[in-house]
Amino acid sequence: MAEEMNINRNSGPSQLKITDMRFVNLKDAPMHCILVKIYTNQGITGIGEIRDFGSCYYAAMLKGRLLGENPCNVEKIFKRLKQHGGPARQGGGVSGIEIALWDLAGKAYGVPVYQMLGGRYRDSIRVYCDLGVNPPPGRRDGRFIANVLKGHIEKFGFTMVKAVMGVEGVQHLHPDQTVISAPAGQLSEMSESGEFYYHLIRGDNPEFRNDPSTFPQRNRVYDNAAMEMPYVFYRITERGLDLFEQEIAAMRDVLGYGIPLAIDHIGRLNLEDCGRLLRRLEKYNLAWVEDALPPYYIQEYKELSRLSGVPLATGEDLFSLENFEPLCRERAVPIIHPDICSAGGILEMKRIGDMAQRYHAAMIAHMCETPVAALATAHMGVATENFVACEFNAPDVPWWDDIVTGFGGPIIKNGFITPNEKPGLGIDDINDEALAEHLMPGMGGVWDETSFWDTNYSTDKKFS
Repeated sequence: MAEEMNINRNSGPSQLKITDMRFVNLKDAPMHCILVKIYTNQGITGIGEIRDFGSCYYAAMLKGRLLGENPCNVEKIFKRLKQHGGPARQGGGVSGIEIALWDLAGKAYGVPVYQMLGGRYRDSIRVYCDLGVNPPPGRRDGRFIANVLKGHIEKFGFTMVKAVMGVEGVQHLHPDQTVISAPAGQLSEMSESGEFYYHLIRGDNPEFRNDPSTFPQRNRVYDNAAMEMPYVFYRITERGLDLFEQEIAAMRDVLGYGIPLAIDHIGRLNLEDCGRLLRRLEKYNLAWVEDALPPYYIQEYKELSRLSGVPLATGEDLFSLENFEPLCRERAVPIIHPDICSAGGILEMKRIGDMAQRYHAAMIAHMCETPVAALATAHMGVATENFVACEFNAPDVPWWDDIVTGFGGPIIKNGFITPNEKPGLGIDDINDEALAEHLMPGMGGVWDETSFWDTNYSTDKKFS
């Protein structure tokens, strides 16, 4: 009878129980990327991903709150864990677990995740391309960047692109010019800190991470990296505005005006100088400028939107719907830019998109992670009406597709991701052999046991 009714009896969803959770830390995939696997008593596993450059401990500390739970009760578990999420990478633990739970639920019931979200608005999601993590050597001015992007367009079929161009980079390109006015020594200190911090979080200096004598320097570097824009006290000069505009003009000269071009990381500028710069860039028909200010600067974003006609996007470092709603309710930005690995996972990001649509804001996804996060974003994106596109930061990582098995070919085809009809996220498993070749130094192996966290538990209820 079950066969005649085409009912899936491969699992007993009501009897599923979470039995274990493990992690793997990857280097240059394209960033320090962290996968999470949740195990059950029926042998079904779910795969999720923690935010790039984050920590597996944001999820590991929650293991004792998961064991014995039915993973199909995704919303119940998410609400239990949500209080442990925070901004940016701090949201990665809750988000990564939530993604893995949806993958598990889909596998248990035999349906793709997008179907459990209400079905599709579209068959595929558009992907926009970044420069990548291993661009060819050369002077990285606007013309160089645009030519690299043009190569990615020709290879992958992207129909949107994004470039990183900041005032600090323009100053580096023109050392004999005064692009930035700053107190003596501040610019060089911030530049050296930024370079060191970049290599530290990428794992390029693993010995530094574990040497106590270097901790004071590491802490100072962190403090510089975490300093918010108004307190850095850079000012961009008129000559700096000329040179910045020159680099964007060179990008358009290479790419033309037909393809949407966004700009990220324009520099650590105050509100007033952001306005001066964006007015200069209006003529280049930019798709958006990203994260000009911290995402919780609601009133400043409103003012910046009034100062220029360049669309603004922000949100990759916000966690949960409650933190996105002020941006949309106040009409501070026309584009929200969440990352599924820090916003709260699949369903929470769909809710964020649905909320943004009520305020007529579009959603474009940040995504600098592995195919797991890309597919999670794709399932959410096809099921969310105001979704526009998803980022891709690994066009020059040749083993990126090898991370997962069973998808049925490249994840990205002709500039789009099309979720298949297989259960869950649409993959069979993770390719452990590929993982073993690209482990983050000093951060364990492939799916190391995590029994230390089994009994880590506390009274988390939000009242006494």
